[in-house]
Amino acid sequence: MSNSLDQLKATGTMMAGPEGRTLWVARAIAKYKPQDATTNPSLILAASKKAEYAKLMDVAVEYGKKKGSDIDSQVEHALDRLLVEFGSEILKIVPGKVSTEVDARYSFDTKESVNKALHIIDLYKEQGITKDRVLIKIASTWEGIKAAEILQRDHGINCNLTLMFSLPQAIAAAEAGSYLISPFVGRILDWFKAHNKKEYSKEEDPGVASVKAIFDYYKKFGYKTIVMGASFRSTGEITELAGCDYLTISPNLLEDLMNSTEAVPKKLDAAQAAAQNIERRTYLKNEALFRFDFNEDQMAVEKLREGISKFAADAVTLKGILKEKLSK
Repeated sequence: MSNSLDQLKATGTMMAGPEGRTLWVARAIAKYKPQDATTNPSLILAASKKAEYAKLMDVAVEYGKKKGSDIDSQVEHALDRLLVEFGSEILKIVPGKVSTEVDARYSFDTKESVNKALHIIDLYKEQGITKDRVLIKIASTWEGIKAAEILQRDHGINCNLTLMFSLPQAIAAAEAGSYLISPFVGRILDWFKAHNKKEYSKEEDPGVASVKAIFDYYKKFGYKTIVMGASFRSTGEITELAGCDYLTISPNLLEDLMNSTEAVPKKLDAAQAAAQNIERRTYLKNEALFRFDFNEDQMAVEKLREGISKFAADAVTLKGILKEKLSK
């Protein structure tokens, strides 16, 4: 029998990983041959501290010195260049796309999110990388979703809406024409385990259920936005989503799947979803309704806030490292 990873791929699920890990898993990327790769500020921070990536830091610092008029603007320029340096290296390994994240501080500012995204795309262009190989990663706030709408519609820039924990977020993202969404399976499970003080089997996992609901909704109403499950805690969560458009998986879980021969039947099916009786909703032209429905989901509200704060804090730490180097 083929291993569980090969069975998973046979269900039609695309591998978009290894999740988050950047250059220090180049060998893992080569081994598992994913189509795309994704990252976030926390993992860029971790990678930036490793000696083998000092050259990328050096390039970013020199760019900041050249472009910035004062230390703060130098740091901003250096950070943007650092993100693009990492992304460019990843694109030497994967054949598809890389996600590069807009600073989480702009999560509630549509205009600044758009401006930062355009700047990132320009930096990639300077490196000879076309926009079709980049996904701009934006938090799934109302303002972030509206920024994605502008980027997709007016600039042809594909977006990955991240920190997604609820169906209202997913519906608005699809209505905005987002290329891809990243619903966070494991973080949803974390919240329910802590909140309800209980363990969940893979069959009753609330994170899995959330992604299934989004997948079914998209297929029922013909949305082209890619559903990419992310943030997994176990192989069980992954195999329960066999048939999902994309999954982004960490190297250790990829290895576990490769070493397993457990059967992986297809669990998500577009044809079956299309036959379901699902109520259609609309949010993109009704901000008040979106905010109300999202606010009714305590888990989603808390996890979105937590995720934005963590990414923003790690970006601040990364800027501190760059500032120290720029000051020398």
